[in-house]
Amino acid sequence: MDINHLLIHAFRPLISAFWWLIPLFIIIAILKSSFMKGVIGELQVNLAAKLFLDKHIYTLFKNVTLTTEDGTTQIDHIIVSRYGVFVIETKNMKGWIFGSPQQKTWTQKIYRHTSKFQNPLHQNYKHTQTLQTTLELAPNKVFSVVVFVGDSTFKTAMPDNVVYAGGYIRFIKNKAQPILSDGEVLAICTRLQSGRLKPSIRTHIAHVKHVKTIVEEKQRQDDSVCPKCGNPMILRTTRSVDNRGKQFWGCSGFPKCRTVRQIA
Repeated sequence: MDINHLLIHAFRPLISAFWWLIPLFIIIAILKSSFMKGVIGELQVNLAAKLFLDKHIYTLFKNVTLTTEDGTTQIDHIIVSRYGVFVIETKNMKGWIFGSPQQKTWTQKIYRHTSKFQNPLHQNYKHTQTLQTTLELAPNKVFSVVVFVGDSTFKTAMPDNVVYAGGYIRFIKNKAQPILSDGEVLAICTRLQSGRLKPSIRTHIAHVKHVKTIVEEKQRQDDSVCPKCGNPMILRTTRSVDNRGKQFWGCSGFPKCRTVRQIA
């Protein structure tokens, strides 16, 4: 009997007794994935819209993928009404959130762990621009809204269109002045329905691939620019005795800027 058979024979009682742990661990891993966090966040926004917005006044579109000049853009939610078109970006995050409208990246802090993520207002800006072009709408008729769900806390002052889950309903209802006619609302809904790509796994995968390409290209550009002063990074060689000949990226603004980046 070889070692594999011995191991199977030894662990068979444990496997028989605790087999249910395997699917449990799989389910937990799926629920903790970024994809499922996004899905759960969107479900919360959907539920709030269905419960608190009159469907005869507000029309909800979910997961709208539109073509752009350089590929596609995917919008979590679009709500169309006489009071304007609301473009909603959902973020399912926890911890402390730091950011301002002008910053390129915001900060998430969970205990001692700190990470950066793209400013969601900038992210949603492309969505609103695409929608304005597609629907031929004036900027004052399209509203950007960023909704945070999950156990997160804003640690810096946020503009009124960056809200927690329930706050986006209040933001929408605060727009009480009609700016679109019933005919315009119907035309917008028709164009959205006919102009969007068919919601499917294939559409989602193609869009994710497109986004990944953009992120990789942006990363390459960021690596060639000093994160502190914006000057180009240039390849330098260490002259110290201990690391003589070792190369690294150094800011071209040296000695005014002494930012360095080690070569992996």
